[in-house]
This record gives sequence, structure tokens and C-alpha cells, in this order.
Amino acid sequence: MTETTYKTIVISKKDREAVLWITLNRPEVHNAFNSEAILELTDVFDRVKADDSVRVVVLTGEGKSFCAGADINWMREIVRYSFDQNLEESLQLAEVLYKIYMLPKPTIAMVNGAAIGGGTGFLSVCDIAIAAEEAKFGLSEVKIGLVPAAISPYVVRKIGESKAREYFLTGHRISAQKALEIGLINEVVPKNKLEERVEELIGQFLASGPEAIASCKELILNVPRMSLEDVKAYTARMIANLRISEEGQEGMSAFLEKRKPRWTPSKERKKDRKT
Repeated sequence: MTETTYKTIVISKKDREAVLWITLNRPEVHNAFNSEAILELTDVFDRVKADDSVRVVVLTGEGKSFCAGADINWMREIVRYSFDQNLEESLQLAEVLYKIYMLPKPTIAMVNGAAIGGGTGFLSVCDIAIAAEEAKFGLSEVKIGLVPAAISPYVVRKIGESKAREYFLTGHRISAQKALEIGLINEVVPKNKLEERVEELIGQFLASGPEAIASCKELILNVPRMSLEDVKAYTARMIANLRISEEGQEGMSAFLEKRKPRWTPSKERKKDRKT
């Protein structure tokens, strides 16, 4: 990806070219988002989708919080908006959540602190969410007469209808341990181990075929919606196509020859040759 400077987010590749780190960068307001942040996230995820060199995306926050939801100053503006203006803003948020959820590449939410309202939505559209022990979560929109509308499709998929009813209706805060228990996040680790654990996950993703990962995400999305009759042909066709693909042929050859496949990072392949 070409270098681009954003006002509300920071993008970097650190020491792995195939991994893009996207950091919400408004720590003075606990990374709360506004319309500008939504448009910048939309732009960067459009670019990520089109860039084959990026194989993994990590979303995190600068400072103490992951994302505190909507910016209160932005909310002061929204109060004066017409229905059409509110609809446009809401559709923009819904669109960026959809883009992240549908990205055919693995996404990791590194939840370094509080994730409230829309912040909970952003981690919910990621494939895996790893949170620090002190992280807190909340779906407290009802406390101000609103609802978690745009994020609801993804949060409900994460925690199910029963827990969605409990937390959408009460607005109760959720601890990291409780978030783990209800399926909102995948793991809880000490904060000083957070990035280390994310790096381990990145290594696992990079060891897997990019096309295979994209197909796994497609399976997860489509199979639950299909009848058992329809799913037979769909899944058979998918695996047949992958077996004859360049990636599938390389993966099976590497397995039979007891070597790392070509998509594995070069450092890992060098280790393989030495052993």
C-alpha cells in the first residue's frame, strides 16, 4: 500500500510487510469515532482489499482505550441533523462495518482497553478479538434513548440472541472475563502480553494459504444460510476448485515433500531448510 496520512488513524506495517496495523488515533477522546474517522476507515479497508501484499489486518487503539464509541462532540452535531442527514451518517457506519466483516483476509482486534458502543461493534466485525484483562465493554445506547443499530447484526452473531437481549436492554458494562464467557471476544491476556499473543496469531495466519483463508470466511458466511441439499454441491465445488488451484497444488506438494509452502514468510522457510 502507498503511504497515506490520515487524521484519525495511523497505518503501519512494523516488521512484517504482509501485516497492516490500523490504529485508531484519537487518544484524547479515547479513540471515539466521528464522521471523519468512519470515512478514513472506509478508505483504508477499500485499499486493503485491493492490495494482495496485505495478508493480515490488526485493528487496535492508541493509548488507554480501544474505542469509546461515538465522539460526544460529533453527537452534539447529530442532535441538530435532519432525518436524511442522520440516515446518511448511519449508512456510512453500517458500510464500514460491513467492509471489515466481509474482508477476505483475516482480521484481529487487539483490544487494549475500553470498547464501548460502536467500539464493541468494531471488534465484533473482526475475525478474532484478543483483549487485555482490564478491558471493559458496553452496549449502553439505551441509556441515552438510542439503540446499537448498525453494530447489532455483528454483535448478535457473536453473542447470540439471549445475551444480546440481556446487554442491549440493560446496557450493563461487561468485564473482559464476562466478554470471553459470552463469546464477544476470543481470549483475555495480561496487557503486557497482548501484542505478543497477537503476533503469535499473525504467524499462524501467515502460515496458511491466503486463498484458503478467504474461502474459509466464505464458508462461514454462506453455509449456515444454505439447505443441506444445496450445501453438498457448494462445498464439493469449493474444495475441488481449491485442489486444482495454484495455491492448493503448492500446499499439497509442500505437505508431501515435508517443506514449508511458498506463501510462508521467508524466515520460516529458511528455518525449514536448515532443519
